[in-house]
Amino acid sequence: MQNAWIKTFSLALLWILLLSACKNKNSTESNSDPIFKTPALKNISEQINSNPTKPELYFQRANILHKLERDSLALSDYKKAASLDSTKAEYFSAVGDLLFEHKDISGSVTWLQMAIKLNPEDAKAHLKIAKMFLFIKEYNKGLAEINTVLRHDVFNPEAYFLKGMIYKDMNDTSKAISSFLTSVQTNPDYRPSIIQLGELYAMQKNPICLKYYDNAFKLDTTDVFPIFAKGVFYKDNNDFVKAKLEYRDCIIRDHQYADAYFNTGWILIQQDSLEKARHQYDLVTKIEPNNAGAYYNRGLCNEMMHKNQEAIEDYKQALVFNSKYKEASEGLKRLGGK
Repeated sequence: MQNAWIKTFSLALLWILLLSACKNKNSTESNSDPIFKTPALKNISEQINSNPTKPELYFQRANILHKLERDSLALSDYKKAASLDSTKAEYFSAVGDLLFEHKDISGSVTWLQMAIKLNPEDAKAHLKIAKMFLFIKEYNKGLAEINTVLRHDVFNPEAYFLKGMIYKDMNDTSKAISSFLTSVQTNPDYRPSIIQLGELYAMQKNPICLKYYDNAFKLDTTDVFPIFAKGVFYKDNNDFVKAKLEYRDCIIRDHQYADAYFNTGWILIQQDSLEKARHQYDLVTKIEPNNAGAYYNRGLCNEMMHKNQEAIEDYKQALVFNSKYKEASEGLKRLGGK
């Protein structure tokens, strides 16, 4: 693979420099975007206007833009930085990383390969390529990229995390758990691995998963997924009382967490609380108006309560958002609505 990268590097770099040159005018025009006058970007933008040939300024601004989720502008600045200084691997790696986030796999690889050519020890580029190989299920190639990183940094938690994700995708649960545990050993606060350990132990019906979910939530209380996951664990183990409590806690912290309403509705159906279940699915349709499953389940509640016309309308709406929804089609046939 390295030979192929070397062959393509010069041509790809030339193409990128030409592309950046063509975009200089567009880059200047982008400075007129109102976001550059906001407090977060005003100072760095003024510095760029005063020093338009300093690549590190564009790179710094791109990082801020990315955090603000203005990725098209961030991408332009990253490319501008690379065009001004083609010796910095981190500039090329940043472009590749952002393209990968937006599912431009082929474009991402070109930039990441150039980053690695400039700096063979660029861990970020190697690991992003490993993610790409995981995405296309080229597991051995992905592991090779990860091992390249670990040879230079044996304490890299992301490397062990990605190795765990590869093993998980290969259905090798024991190796996946081992890799995630190693990741947490190298960095006890590495949240992605903590969550994965919770999910894998939950699949094994091992209550130790609750400890991992609790730790994950403590590390980031703005993300209520670990609380929801605890509810799923209790639900899957038929402890509906505790499951509903976790879902309730999840909803209190995030009123828009549709899955918590959805799963609460499912439990209420099992408990023959059909009116309450229907209300949960009604809430989901307001939060996620295109959620076919919510319309179907609300329709099922209506059917079980003998509100057939309302059920027919819900089944039809489910099919609007998912024309292949088998259960919704069967519901319509049962009620003579189709």
